[in-house]
Amino acid sequence: MYQAVIFDLDGTLLNTIGDLAQAGNYTLAQMGLPGHPVEAYKYMVGNGIPMLLHRMLPETARTEENEQRAAQLFFPYYDQHKEDTTAPYDGIVPLLDRLRGAGVKLGVVSNKEDHLTRQVIGQYFPGVFDDVRGHVLGTPTKPDPHLVHEMRAAFGLEPGQVLYAGDSNVDMFTARNAGLDGCGVLWGFRTAQELKEAGARYLVAAPSELEALVLGRPAQKER
Repeated sequence: MYQAVIFDLDGTLLNTIGDLAQAGNYTLAQMGLPGHPVEAYKYMVGNGIPMLLHRMLPETARTEENEQRAAQLFFPYYDQHKEDTTAPYDGIVPLLDRLRGAGVKLGVVSNKEDHLTRQVIGQYFPGVFDDVRGHVLGTPTKPDPHLVHEMRAAFGLEPGQVLYAGDSNVDMFTARNAGLDGCGVLWGFRTAQELKEAGARYLVAAPSELEALVLGRPAQKER
């Protein structure tokens, strides 16, 4: 049994891709640039919004000036529209309730900006998580493990007692860099192949499978 689970946010707890894509395409339209299908944004997110802005710009437009302009457009729009279509994935709320009921500590570490991460968690999961941390300007993003190290230490637990759950290779690299077991979730933005290649110890197809894994019931490894 794991005594704590640290979750990624986007693509793991919440399906945020619609609102991120809408903000991205709004930004591009304001700059006179072509937008992208929602599916394309699934492969642009994961390393923080500044990297999302870089990736969504056409290669010929990836200048410092354009990225700054994109940030000026994106952040206010996304802040106003970040809850238009965003919602927890099916089964996530019951999962969190049951884990808390079993005494498991719960945390979130995201590459989303810290104030946005806390706002979103406060909106959708008030009072649920023991610790929430997002990216702070001037510090490295995941897969750097510093936020995970800090959270695990705050929980007073050893690496083997903590599971890290996420939907992308960034998350699996983060888990490895932090010395934690990594669990790839298959309901998010990326593929099972990507998660396996990034070193996921476990893959789960539904929140109920993650619950079984954390609480020490039989769980499939390496699907």
